Amino acid sequence: MNSLIDQNGVDLRALRALVAVADQGSFRSAARSLGYTQSAISHRISALERALGTELFTRPGGRGAISLTPAGEVAYRRSRRVLAEVQTLGADIAEVSHGERRPLRVGVFQTATTGLLPGALRVLREQRPDVQVVLAEVQGNAQTFDRLAAGDLELAFVVNPQPDERIVSIPLLDDPFVILTRRDSEIAAVSNPTFDLLDGADIVAWNLRWRTQQELEAAWRRRAINPHVVYRTDDNLALQRLVAAGHGHACLDRLGAIDAIEPSLTWLEPDEILIPRRIALSHARRLDPGGPALILMDAIRSQFGA
Repeated sequence: MNSLIDQNGVDLRALRALVAVADQGSFRSAARSLGYTQSAISHRISALERALGTELFTRPGGRGAISLTPAGEVAYRRSRRVLAEVQTLGADIAEVSHGERRPLRVGVFQTATTGLLPGALRVLREQRPDVQVVLAEVQGNAQTFDRLAAGDLELAFVVNPQPDERIVSIPLLDDPFVILTRRDSEIAAVSNPTFDLLDGADIVAWNLRWRTQQELEAAWRRRAINPHVVYRTDDNLALQRLVAAGHGHACLDRLGAIDAIEPSLTWLEPDEILIPRRIALSHARRLDPGGPALILMDAIRSQFGA
């Protein structure tokens, strides 16, 4: 299938190179992700540009970041669709040959389930109503990467992924920490909020078994911010309702605050970054995602222009 060439001289390897360079941001990173030399990737992109009769990337030279041209943006979107269809073809044939369909297992955390997946799952259901999706809560990137590499999960949402040769991680969005509070609280009307507002304040927090909460509280200590933690929980809805009931404020990710279902709640977003928080979508490098996974990946990435 890799050697398939259409009448315009465009082959699938070139499309994969285009997508990889756009996703990774450089020819070197794309070559590493695909297991080729940098010169091979450059050759394929050049061949694709000749076949299409236009430049697909701006190349500023030196350390300047490359970027897609307007024509490159169009080619990138189309290439993703073509590759997804080819992969879906192979996956569908394999499933039919084996006479059974495996459920699509996706590793999630709470705000990913509520804030990132509903629209994408609707797209998947429209295209593949026969596919069962299993959402499995994950705890920590190391365990999640182990499960992806072992094939226990096909896709997973992760926060601040570290490089792992077994895993491909596609950045989706930045999700900084904000302050969740009641609309009638004493801090709700602050025009230029900072995290110093939490110093000495009552706080509802996640349990310390979560690495994110550990990192958050370490950041507070570095800043000499000393809130009073009155309740801890593992449940997002419980946290929201405790804040809504007036038991304290909360420091949580923006996606969780946006998705708050209690109408009495609002959130403040300081200009400062307390700790970096980037959400990515990951899959095992050696296990090609099946057709349903590719549909879901494309729908998720399309939401954020990833």
